[in-house]
Amino acid sequence: MQLIGMLDSPYVRRVAISLQLLGLPFEHRSVSVFRGFDEFSRINPVVKAPTLVCDDGGVLMDSTLIIDYAEALAHDRDPASRSLMPRAIAERQRTLQHIGLALAACEKSVQVIYERSLRPPEKQHAPWVTRVRGQLAAALTELEAALARQPLACTSASIDQAGVSCAVTWFFVRALVPELANAADHPALQAHSEQAERLPEFSKAPHGDGIVAR
Repeated sequence: MQLIGMLDSPYVRRVAISLQLLGLPFEHRSVSVFRGFDEFSRINPVVKAPTLVCDDGGVLMDSTLIIDYAEALAHDRDPASRSLMPRAIAERQRTLQHIGLALAACEKSVQVIYERSLRPPEKQHAPWVTRVRGQLAAALTELEAALARQPLACTSASIDQAGVSCAVTWFFVRALVPELANAADHPALQAHSEQAERLPEFSKAPHGDGIVAR
């Protein structure tokens, strides 16, 4: 399999870490959807990161769908393999709530970044930015409260998809829009992120323009 996309994207990084935790071998190609548009379009005409090129040549996109496929693939290869999603319904619901909040924070932070970097100042719509910033703040506040009540497991053997997604999201927001994510106001998220970044699966897929280490 080939994972296409840059690790400065939280969505690409989320997939890269998940594939490692699931024990699935893959090759990472760091192709930009901006600078490498033509190269990316030859792989996936939609030019959406992350893109996964499966072993049979099939192409998947969207981090959640790719991770769903990876979970099924890992189970198909070894029914006794681990899953990053709990089976018990109450735990699964909690995990999905965490993931939803993390992905909402990702989405809103990306919208803020794109508004700043892709629109000229005179065309930036202040009310829209204010609304998006408020949605981002709400998602992070909800995540912080949830992790303060019950910290997420954070070892290579115990971390689940909520743990991966929360850690990747917090690191991304802190790196790109740090003024919207004060670590002092979110100590539980900060602590979880720091612990997760020390795991080999995270350190082998560092945020940035590099490739996943083998």
